[in-house]
Amino acid sequence: MHRQNAYLYLTAFTGGLVSLGAEMAASRLLSTHFGTASPVWATVIGLILLYLTVGYFIGGRWADRSPYPATLYQIIAWAAFLIGVVPFIAQPVLALASPGFLHFNVAMLAGSFVSVLILFSVPITLLGCISPFIIRLAMRDVADAGKTAGLVYAISTAGSFLGTFLPDLLLVPTIGTRNTFVFFSLLLSAVATIGLFQSRARRRVLYMSLPAIIILLALVLRGQPVKAADDSIFETESSYNYIQVVETGNCRYLLLNEGQGIHSIYCPDQLSTPGPWDYFLIAPFFNAPPHPPEQVQSVALIGLAAGTIAQQYTAAYGPLPIDGVEIDPKIVAVGQEYFGMTEPNLNVIVSDGRYFLAHSDRQYSIIGVDAYRLPYIPPHLATVEFFQQVANRLTPDGVIVVNVGHTVSDYRLVEAMKATLLQAFASVHVIDVPGSFNAIVVGTMQPTSVANLLDNLPSLEGNEFLHTTALRAATNLRATRASDVVFTDDRAAIEFMTNALLLDFVLKGE
Repeated sequence: MHRQNAYLYLTAFTGGLVSLGAEMAASRLLSTHFGTASPVWATVIGLILLYLTVGYFIGGRWADRSPYPATLYQIIAWAAFLIGVVPFIAQPVLALASPGFLHFNVAMLAGSFVSVLILFSVPITLLGCISPFIIRLAMRDVADAGKTAGLVYAISTAGSFLGTFLPDLLLVPTIGTRNTFVFFSLLLSAVATIGLFQSRARRRVLYMSLPAIIILLALVLRGQPVKAADDSIFETESSYNYIQVVETGNCRYLLLNEGQGIHSIYCPDQLSTPGPWDYFLIAPFFNAPPHPPEQVQSVALIGLAAGTIAQQYTAAYGPLPIDGVEIDPKIVAVGQEYFGMTEPNLNVIVSDGRYFLAHSDRQYSIIGVDAYRLPYIPPHLATVEFFQQVANRLTPDGVIVVNVGHTVSDYRLVEAMKATLLQAFASVHVIDVPGSFNAIVVGTMQPTSVANLLDNLPSLEGNEFLHTTALRAATNLRATRASDVVFTDDRAAIEFMTNALLLDFVLKGE
């Protein structure tokens, strides 16, 4: 390695780091308004690759016409500046996404989404120019062309490797999405500034004003919410989610990412909720009567969120042992601080739900799965193999209860979930949640019938909440066929089905 090329290789490493880091940060910027569904990821990745492709082509031609370090570092200086301003310019555009979701305005949603992605076109294209430019400058002998090109791309890819993990694992959870862009901008600016001074470029002092503008923006706009929401009392970002707590009246609501689904609700003076959580409590009463509440000995909750279901189980059944599994530790912290998730009988486990079950040796009366919120359905938590793991952790009279989404007239996901559950459970029943896009699907280890729910009502008369909820559930039972689709680890077409369901809903409004 020529000593004079050492700084070029450092530049290649930094360029690769920022390219992938900006891509990961772009997905986080968009997820707060459009969620983390696979089409969002696919679009971000696809367009970033397209911009880099254009950059490789332009960069090669540019390097042949102006093969000077000063030219390279001016390109990098502008790329750094534009990377830094993107989140601040994008914010007012992204603000249009929330009313677009609220009113299902396709033009508003698509317009804000595409506009923000176009903002990335120039800086990412400029970043794509870096590697071919460095190859041109680093090459001393045509006989070493292959070795030089290979070394540059190896170093750049090593930077990209670091850039893949840095945003989600460190930067976004600690300094936030906007400041992650600022960090990458200033890092790249530092490389450009040193390079400009080394190459004695003209106007190099002028280029030092660009990072100053980014720093000023970051200082002036610090403390502003990532996404403004009425009655928001708290927001934070984690490695997994953008988290908001909204307070209306006497109730608090947990919103994640694009905020169109309520993941937990907390009303200190009210046990019943308007959502699907109440119906988790009556799942064991599909067993043959008599099946009094005392037969429920323990509960596991996959997708604890901020603890709504755990609080209800504790209030309705007493302090029975509950294992609550939540993958996001920041959601756990929010639940404990803002949602009263402090029950002494609740054992909080920060883990992936499937991993937890695979390594647990406990038996449960009920396993609830509330990790499904359209369009977020982790495929590994909805397959035959997963439900077989659940069945292995249930008592002989145990039940699984799952929250599944649908639209007004499209129940294909519910039907597929029923078919999948029937591969591991003797009987499956479906309860519609009134006024929502949720259905509660209950699988029982023993053969059961819907008549059992009504027959168990007398044993619930001493528990007003359980009795009332069971009556509501009985009036909302839905006869649902099992589809021909069965989800397996090898073939889980969940995201394909979800995307089709959502597209139909947006286009047809039902």
